[in-house]
Amino acid sequence: MVRKSIGLMALAAGLFCSLIAQTGWAQSSDNWTDIKARAEGQTLYWNAWGGSERINNYISWVGKELWDQYGITLIHVKVTDTADIVSRVLAEKTAGKDSNGSVDLVWINGENFASMKKNGLLFGPFTQNLPNYALVDVDNKATTTVDFMVPVGGMEAPWGMAKFNFIYDSARVKSTPNSITELLAWSEKHPGSFTYPSPPDFLGSTFLKQALLELAADPTILRAKVRKSTTFESATAPLWAYLDKLHPNLWRSGTQFPVSSAAQQQLLDDGEVNIQLSFNPGSASSLIKSGELSPNVRTFVFEKGTIGNTHFVAIPYNSSSKEAAMVAADFLMSPKAQARKQDPEYWGDDTVLAIDKLSAADQKTFAAIELGVATLSPQELGPTLLEPHPSWMERIEKEWLKRYGQ
Repeated sequence: MVRKSIGLMALAAGLFCSLIAQTGWAQSSDNWTDIKARAEGQTLYWNAWGGSERINNYISWVGKELWDQYGITLIHVKVTDTADIVSRVLAEKTAGKDSNGSVDLVWINGENFASMKKNGLLFGPFTQNLPNYALVDVDNKATTTVDFMVPVGGMEAPWGMAKFNFIYDSARVKSTPNSITELLAWSEKHPGSFTYPSPPDFLGSTFLKQALLELAADPTILRAKVRKSTTFESATAPLWAYLDKLHPNLWRSGTQFPVSSAAQQQLLDDGEVNIQLSFNPGSASSLIKSGELSPNVRTFVFEKGTIGNTHFVAIPYNSSSKEAAMVAADFLMSPKAQARKQDPEYWGDDTVLAIDKLSAADQKTFAAIELGVATLSPQELGPTLLEPHPSWMERIEKEWLKRYGQ
């Protein structure tokens, strides 16, 4: 068994090196020097979600750092749905536009990554060429190498961790639910106090996935691609039954849903609801600091765990600024960028790095970060549940719109 394992590892390493060689990006310090040299003067069009002022400000800071350090001009193309970017790159490929594409870097994960990988829309593998990738905690943070059950394979670079959680106003909520079923009971006692964004908003979709994981008779089937309609129908039947009971107790009796994460947050701030969804454990503390939410807000999670994942950046196959994109991806994984990202004053997003791999000075920087009064400790955040295979979400979103869409 040992010889067989070693043989398989050697074969995998050989195939990876062969693929690297085919793309022309051999891993060496000289090559990285060449990449940085070619990146200087390039303009980088980074397509990234633009629905948060804090995140937009962070990306602006990244742009300043890239200009000061590498002479790269970063243009943040603000998007609302990454699926639109996937469709655009696919349209360019269909039209034969295999160079000078409109997208140089994209903030991505999940079904969008799976779609781009399946359709040959990605450049790479490239992460093994990035010096800071060696600092990523690939051993203890499995989602840095497996994205929604799809192997990353070096085709996207991790730059942040996320975990599903709930933000609530502690002045109005004295006892929080510990599970999806308890949330239903809570909503029956507090009608109109909860809602979730309409899918395909990623938080609304994540709420559906969380519910499905807890309600499914056999959650393990969600790890593989949906292959039969009968399997989908039987596995999701408890979800639709649950939502049929939950919706009458939601804000506006479930006849209307907030269109975005930002709209949901505004409802909490206005006192129209008492609980909102979040995918950032540090978000509540950040929103308190920025004055966007009351100092009374706090965070809770379900007792048996909530969904967690990693978000990445990827490079489209026809990017005209691949070198600048690689330099940007590497910078996003640097201790400097990751420490700022984890600080709730700027974002509050958990790092992808292994702290024990960092220099003593960088470890002190991370240790000095005050996570905030509303941020749960890693122990309090509890177990992390893996995302279902992307094929489930594609079908669930369509079915949700058919059943509940306005």
